[in-house]
Amino acid sequence: MFRNLFTRASLNAKYIKPAQSHQRRYLSIHEYLSMDLLKKYGVNIPKGEVAKSPIEAYEVAQRLATEDMVIKAQVLAGGRGKGIFDSGLKGGVRPVFSPTEARMFAEQMLGHNLVTKQTGAKGRMCNAVYVVQREFVRREYYFAILMDRQTGGPVLVASSQGGVDIETVARENPEAILTLPVDIDVGLKVDQAKDLAAKMGFSPKCVDQAADTMMKLYKLFSEKDATMIEINPMAESSTNEVLCMDAKFNFDENAEFRRKDIFELRDTSQEDEREVMAAKYNLNYIGLDGSIGCLVNGAGLAMSTMDIIKLHGGDPANFLDVGGGATAEQVTEAFKLISTDPRVSAILVNIFGGIMRCDIIAQGIIAAVNQLNLNIPLVVRLQGTRVDAAKQLIQDSGLRIFSISDLDEAAKKAVNLSNIVEMAREADLKIKFELPL
Repeated sequence: MFRNLFTRASLNAKYIKPAQSHQRRYLSIHEYLSMDLLKKYGVNIPKGEVAKSPIEAYEVAQRLATEDMVIKAQVLAGGRGKGIFDSGLKGGVRPVFSPTEARMFAEQMLGHNLVTKQTGAKGRMCNAVYVVQREFVRREYYFAILMDRQTGGPVLVASSQGGVDIETVARENPEAILTLPVDIDVGLKVDQAKDLAAKMGFSPKCVDQAADTMMKLYKLFSEKDATMIEINPMAESSTNEVLCMDAKFNFDENAEFRRKDIFELRDTSQEDEREVMAAKYNLNYIGLDGSIGCLVNGAGLAMSTMDIIKLHGGDPANFLDVGGGATAEQVTEAFKLISTDPRVSAILVNIFGGIMRCDIIAQGIIAAVNQLNLNIPLVVRLQGTRVDAAKQLIQDSGLRIFSISDLDEAAKKAVNLSNIVEMAREADLKIKFELPL
């Protein structure tokens, strides 16, 4: 019934989400909100409250009425404990021993960016802290429920080694990782949960309670359309109580229409502003580190476009898929997204008109160039439905748009123009590319 994962790569690829470098298809919520959900489902959690100002952190610590507490920065990124704030404070998870100390740390966290291994150099803003009672536990475990493509349903991932980086455990001791696929039509059974709890190493007095916790977590996972529920650590206290000490939840974005209560918890301040804007116009946007903006229709075409840019020595600045039925307005908004990135020194449009008409794309391109007063080299490659009409529209526009039918040539042109702009920027020269033909 159980199977082991033998490499860090397989664990990372199959079950543990890495830092976001791919198109996001899930909603992530803050720890304190995850804890609220756990409480609603009857799961034992440490006593604690959220605070959004230093004085609130002081008041929460007073209400907890204990000298052993922890203050946690509420930032949607892994590695908070080892992160560094732009205020100079080291560590986004700190023990505190008085209300005064809680307020002091809150002052150094709130309103400051926390930089971790997952945030990039800019970091992410901390707008809330979670002040909780510090629990001294006897043992710590790892537990998660994730959607697994291989088995076509949920899988439980567990380990006797919790409270640490699970990827490190997978690399150094893969036998310590247990997995249990669950039949999504049947659900998790009590005897399966008890068996897993025993194999994880819970003491005989806590096996039933641990299994009950797993059943509640699975119910939450199923009822709320979660894609991941991660508890690290799930702990066993000295008084034989099972506690969920920390929680990270992700939810399926496709379920937003029926999970309004969950999606109201979204904190867009923790997301790329461009991705938030893209979502409003049903565009798929992911910011990358290069200098050539890409506007395409279809994920496959996007990947091949980025590949050919790399082949010719360039680096894509984004993944932007306008989909198969984009309007001229959506194309205009797509250009706004690309042009807001100051690193972009050229734009390559690669559209295959099947369902989408090339002339509609051309209208959006022309409108965007005029509205934005675009001064970035623009290379357009169009093929498919009404492509001749599209080329005529571009020619009649009087705008400096490089229309090239061959993708290889279009990519070469975009890379060359990008290099010219980069050199001009380094020399502090100004080049105008929107001049009439």
